[in-house]
Amino acid sequence: MTQTSTPNGTPGQGTSGNWALEARGMGKRYRRGWALRDCSFRVPAGRICGLVGPNGAGKSTLLGLATRQVEPTTGTLRVFGVPVDDPAVMPRFAFLGQDKPLFKGFTVAETLRMGAELNPGWDAAAADRIVRSGNIPERARVGTLSGGQRTRLAFALAFGKRPELLLLDEPMADLDPLARDEMTTLLMAEAVERGTTVVMSSHLLTELEDMCDYLLVVAEGRIRMAGDADALVPAHTLVTGVARDGAPPPELDHHTVVEARVQGRQFQAMIRPKGPLPADWERAEPSLEEVLLAHLRSPQAPSLYTQGARVEAEGTQAA
Repeated sequence: MTQTSTPNGTPGQGTSGNWALEARGMGKRYRRGWALRDCSFRVPAGRICGLVGPNGAGKSTLLGLATRQVEPTTGTLRVFGVPVDDPAVMPRFAFLGQDKPLFKGFTVAETLRMGAELNPGWDAAAADRIVRSGNIPERARVGTLSGGQRTRLAFALAFGKRPELLLLDEPMADLDPLARDEMTTLLMAEAVERGTTVVMSSHLLTELEDMCDYLLVVAEGRIRMAGDADALVPAHTLVTGVARDGAPPPELDHHTVVEARVQGRQFQAMIRPKGPLPADWERAEPSLEEVLLAHLRSPQAPSLYTQGARVEAEGTQAA
């Protein structure tokens, strides 16, 4: 069984409705094998959660399960306490992927009118505000818009739905740095104003560090870290010292080692300390990017959940 550590973090919510996402033993198997397996985690409502992992780790599959595009092979997933396959879930979330499937022949005004007709709770004021702040002509056809303008229009459709949960799969990956910064500012402002829970997949770790206060890290189809970013990062220490016979010193075995490397006469290791460290080791507090990269390079390292982020599958006991 995988070893699991749990540092102190934000106390868990009291009722299942306060969790935007709650997975128990969730897995998805395709013909080629498992894309996700034994995933149990919680994402609290009202948080901005970064979904991190290398290509093929299972991020898109996880978002597909949350958006009802994919059915789980094992386990369960709840959205605000409601089973994801319940029709009542549909009005509560919005999804925006990298391809942003808009009708190129529609004008901007026609696209917004379509959003109003398809969503009973449509917030026309919010959608219009997002479009107007980007100076997008209402009569312009979608196919003539720039990448940043199309992304802004897609966000207008998403927030016009007034979702409680916004799921994003690399929607800004194709934008230049200026447009990305503009869309990030828009996303943060709208989410904070409405208290929207956001789960966002991204390969840009610095972007996640600036935006996200909660993390889900996926590697090889399993959850490697989950919980409050402010608790996950301080649980780690970056240590440097003298290597012995070309290998890390045996004293490392007293701690939880995420990653250890030897360069010349020195070793460097990302660890979760379990007690005092040798006086001759240099130690530093790592950045979020350093912690994430260490876990992504070492998917077999012991998993880590902050308080409340882990939920056990039916019929199992805590690790």
